[in-house]
Amino acid sequence: MAATHSEYRGYLRNSVDIEAGQHRFHHQAQSSESTYRPLLFGTLAVMGLLQVASSVAILLHLTGYLQEDVQTEPVLNALRDTRKNRRCKNPKESLPSAHLPIKAHQEYSKKGEPRAIIIDWDETRGHHYKMGYQKGKLLVKESGFYYVYAKTCFRYYNYGSPEAGRQEDSSQAGTPPVDVSNTQLIQYVYHESIKQNSKAAVLMKTGSTMRWNNTTYNMYCAQQGRGVRLEDGDTLFVNVSNSWMLDPEGEGTYFGAIKLGN
Repeated sequence: MAATHSEYRGYLRNSVDIEAGQHRFHHQAQSSESTYRPLLFGTLAVMGLLQVASSVAILLHLTGYLQEDVQTEPVLNALRDTRKNRRCKNPKESLPSAHLPIKAHQEYSKKGEPRAIIIDWDETRGHHYKMGYQKGKLLVKESGFYYVYAKTCFRYYNYGSPEAGRQEDSSQAGTPPVDVSNTQLIQYVYHESIKQNSKAAVLMKTGSTMRWNNTTYNMYCAQQGRGVRLEDGDTLFVNVSNSWMLDPEGEGTYFGAIKLGN
């Protein structure tokens, strides 16, 4: 009976403790809820403000981009105008240049004579800009670095042969054939420097020894070019051997120069 009474008293104590614990837990839960609720609302408010701020920033960025695009349009137009001006340069801004085809009627060496002479060029069919020309010579009027080029074509055929009879011209018609089985066809480009008292010096040289057949049509072209520093007052000209063989067509024989820079 005593055991039963003590057990009952223990049961009552446990029940009281459990109720007290539940009461404390409920009170703590209410206290925690009251503490975290303002914090939750504050967090949500901050997130909302950040979202609004980011939206405003994006809007401002887009607005600024559109304004920047409008402001840069005149600059782009100016750049386009500059490119157009570069494509359509005023002739006064062009670099000095010359291109001259051979003059069809001029005094050549006698047939069969290998003596070299200066070639005369045709101003009416060519051009020279900011460069002079006189008696076969190009005159430099502006100092700088130039590219100089020359091409000369030689041809020979026996007018007595059936193959060449249709191509006869008055310069060689009726003359006896010449031995061209061992013919030197040389092209020289000379430079007369004003610093060297206009003394002529070979700038370029090319050519070949041709072993042609007297009874057929023969043709050979010599071509060369190079860069060179030229001064105001310098001159350039072309010499060839056996000039009586020169092809009088300007598409095959010409001379020129163009300034590349200072």
